[in-house]
Amino acid sequence: MLVIPLPSIPFPALVVYLLPLLCLVFPEAMAQRSYILSGYVRAAESKEALVGATVAVPSLRLGTVTDEKGFYSLQLPDGDHTLQATYIGYAITIRPITIRGSNQTLDIQMASGNSQLQEVLVEANTLQQKLNDNRMSVELLTTKEAKLLPALFGEVDLLKTLQLKPGVQSGGEGASGLYVRGGGPDQNLVLLDNAVVYNPSHLFGFFSVFNPDAIESVELYKGGFPAQFGGRLSSVVDVRMREGNKERITATGGLGLIASRLTVDGPLVRDKSSFLLSGRRTYFDIFTRQINRLQEDSKDYSPIPDYYFYDLNGKVNYKLGEKDELFLSGYYGRDFFGFEDEDFTFGFDWGNKVGSLRWQHKFNSRLQANTTLSGSSYEYNIKNKIDVFSFNLTSDIRDISLKTDFDLILNKGHNLQFGAQATRYQFTIGRLNFDSDDDRLAFASGSDYEATEAAAYVADDFQVSSRLSLNYGLRFSGFHSGGKTYTGLEPRASAKYNLTERTALKASYASMMQYIHLAANSGASLPTDIWYPSNNYVRPQRSQQVAAGISHLLGKGRYLLTNEVYYKWMNRQLDFRDGANLFVNDSLEQEFLFGKGESYGNEIYLEKISGKTTGWIGYTLSWTYRTFDGINEGRRFPTRYDRRHDLSIVLLHKLSKRVSLTGAFVYGTGNAFSLPVARIAFQDVEGKNATVVPVYSDRNSFRLAAVHRLDLGLVLKLRPRNGESDLTFSVYNAYNRRNPYFVYFEQVKDENDEETLTFQGKQVSLFPVIPSVTYNFKF
Repeated sequence: MLVIPLPSIPFPALVVYLLPLLCLVFPEAMAQRSYILSGYVRAAESKEALVGATVAVPSLRLGTVTDEKGFYSLQLPDGDHTLQATYIGYAITIRPITIRGSNQTLDIQMASGNSQLQEVLVEANTLQQKLNDNRMSVELLTTKEAKLLPALFGEVDLLKTLQLKPGVQSGGEGASGLYVRGGGPDQNLVLLDNAVVYNPSHLFGFFSVFNPDAIESVELYKGGFPAQFGGRLSSVVDVRMREGNKERITATGGLGLIASRLTVDGPLVRDKSSFLLSGRRTYFDIFTRQINRLQEDSKDYSPIPDYYFYDLNGKVNYKLGEKDELFLSGYYGRDFFGFEDEDFTFGFDWGNKVGSLRWQHKFNSRLQANTTLSGSSYEYNIKNKIDVFSFNLTSDIRDISLKTDFDLILNKGHNLQFGAQATRYQFTIGRLNFDSDDDRLAFASGSDYEATEAAAYVADDFQVSSRLSLNYGLRFSGFHSGGKTYTGLEPRASAKYNLTERTALKASYASMMQYIHLAANSGASLPTDIWYPSNNYVRPQRSQQVAAGISHLLGKGRYLLTNEVYYKWMNRQLDFRDGANLFVNDSLEQEFLFGKGESYGNEIYLEKISGKTTGWIGYTLSWTYRTFDGINEGRRFPTRYDRRHDLSIVLLHKLSKRVSLTGAFVYGTGNAFSLPVARIAFQDVEGKNATVVPVYSDRNSFRLAAVHRLDLGLVLKLRPRNGESDLTFSVYNAYNRRNPYFVYFEQVKDENDEETLTFQGKQVSLFPVIPSVTYNFKF
């Protein structure tokens, strides 16, 4: 008889799961029969869904936020009500509604509006709803917000903007990788329209793959994860592409110092179907090739290698009827790095291919379903040729996934979500081919793996009373690879209690499983990092996180102050033995070490996005440690991205209708790293051919200097005859702080340059002060 072991539910989850039983003592939730009002919120001009719009009935103190499809639902009693819809940048929409013994549907179209009074009212309503939301540890970012901030080389980057939020850190100066509450870059689930993106970076991690003109919004979950998400330990980055204008054809783009972009969208069939096509490309290579041509006759000149990247986005949606709609999304992006001379050729390219097809079906006013078929792949290829010898190395990961999500609105304050997902993986690990032009020498190695992951979940949003709301759910997941099967129960729960209209207490618990792992021996996320499945030797990672917080509205509801504390403990974390070989290794799992991790901290966040001056201040105090039997003799040590203090201040000020000033200041404790504390020299019997071996102390026992930087920007709106345009001026690292990227040692020799006297540390910094200008347009 086959017995599948089921892990026990941890004690914190059991405590939280008892909360629904207490709801029986709240007769307020059962006092009056309610009915469902639901619909979609869209922009009047383009008919695109508005994600994160607030829909409320102020007289009842009831409200909700639209989901990634622009859908909302409210439970209202019989009677006449006034419905209010608000969204930043749009005029407040007020609609009367009468509920008489049945469920109703009401779609809302919102017109753009820019008056200061409107912005104040919208912001007050939005912050009030955020206070009342039972979710915590969630950040919503729109492209409109990100485009206002100064950026490296003037290139707007959504992931770098997320780094300015508390609890989110970068891997290094200028890098776009995310380290969320002590987790590594492989522990982030990055989704683009429900499809996984395995490497969300261009240019070795300095830019993200998301073209801002093609993106509607990004939602980041740092904790309290909804039950429909799984597969990673630390965060969910849910990226949603724009649907495209359903009324008229528009073009949006920009010309910058290093890249240009163009997006075209419009209707295919008016009010039924729309499309979006977007492209972006850098032009480093155009300049470097010209420089190489001008210098090709110089004997001592070393040619500059070629580098460029491009990405393409596309989306089509079609409304089949009142209850059915199809969405087809795609992404393709590549990076190219190359060098060539008479005797040596080197080529390195990498990139993602992502696609998804979603069918949205509405059964009735209470039940709707979204079924998504998606596929994703990431690969890198290294090609070398020296004289007659060729060397090719490649690795990749591919998946195809099918998932179905249901939303069921029940009476008595319950909103049920449930669904299932199945994913098939294929891995190619270090596929090496080495041969010669005459075929006399040939060698090949590498490993291929296949795996299957499946999951099912159920969750309930329960509005117990006007003060108390709960969300509790359970996810069951399984993974099979190499004849080994793993399963896991992942309970999730969160609660919100309003002490007053201006103050709310929140708490959450989440357990997460991760079945695929990123093999990386660097502190930064590199294109050559390898995805590896759980198998007989490598067990899945697991994390548990508890968080608690308080939110309070200040200054007539125009400021929201949030304070959250969290503790996360992680099992079966991966690291590598000293001297591990990650390339051309058919037994890569033998290089792994397994241990434990913990992270805890306090996040403080103050935000204001109405009036002439807007922005936020975020501060994080945190600790992140790992413990491995084979490292530091089993003593715990800080990770590279353990950052005690992390501060960000973001300000945006409107000087006039045409001119806006922006600024962002960041400060962070320097990364932890390892340094040799001594060197031992070994010589032969004649005292020659000395070999120097460095001796290290505990892992990551030193700190780089603190990182701090001020970025400034100015947005000047132009007055074209048609459409809109602006000039965006940015100054990255305005006071030219030389922040450390890494440290290396060089030998200090005697005056005759023969004997080594000592070793001296050298700091490498990447980015000095960098001014840039970008021309943006829309017509």
